[in-house]
Amino acid sequence: MSDPTRRALLDALRRQDGQTLTDLEAGMGMTRFGVMKHLGVLEDANLVVTRKVGRFKHHYLNAAPIQELADRWIAPYAKPLARYAVDLKRQLEEPTPMAATPDFIVVTYIRTTPTALWEAIVNPEMTRQYYYGSRVQPDLRVGGRFHYLDPEGKVNLDGEIIEIEPTKKLVTTFKAAWAPEGKETRVMYEIEPMGEMCKLTLTHFDAAAAKAGVEEGWPLILAGLKTLLETGKPMASSGM
Repeated sequence: MSDPTRRALLDALRRQDGQTLTDLEAGMGMTRFGVMKHLGVLEDANLVVTRKVGRFKHHYLNAAPIQELADRWIAPYAKPLARYAVDLKRQLEEPTPMAATPDFIVVTYIRTTPTALWEAIVNPEMTRQYYYGSRVQPDLRVGGRFHYLDPEGKVNLDGEIIEIEPTKKLVTTFKAAWAPEGKETRVMYEIEPMGEMCKLTLTHFDAAAAKAGVEEGWPLILAGLKTLLETGKPMASSGM
């Protein structure tokens, strides 16, 4: 983060996620090798994640580590729900730039077990503590409903399970009640055990079409999930 080129790469991905090396090289004013070297540093720091599609490798800004730092040092003095409302308003009102690939990816590493992480994703009492106070209502089978109720008991996020492998993978549709103009999209959770930790990869397919502020919301939700599992307490900015 201290290097201006690496900051420029992160800014480029913030403006347009899913860019290839060729896309990023065009705006950096340096050799392809130089850009690759800086991207490697960012990947090692888990600030950039990649996904290969055919012959092309796409790069995504991973906001989770930045969000975790912000929530650790800033959240105790912030008003998180007000901040989220402002971010969501900006996201809905500003024009969305066309991306090379419109998917949104967040990766985080949590000191927990696959079973505990899975339970935190599908248990309503757990989601209440990190998902803006919402309780998930899961019918854990393909074709089963997977929706969230707000604290008043109203559906604020609707969905259906497309694919399910308990403790490993969950794919659902995603339709936000707060964004009626948005389209139904898909969300995938992938859990990978790594020794004492689990790697959680969340992919929101065609995220821009949801028009639901997911770029700001998901990193905050996953930071709250990580805090809850590692400390047993909800994060100050988790919506509680």
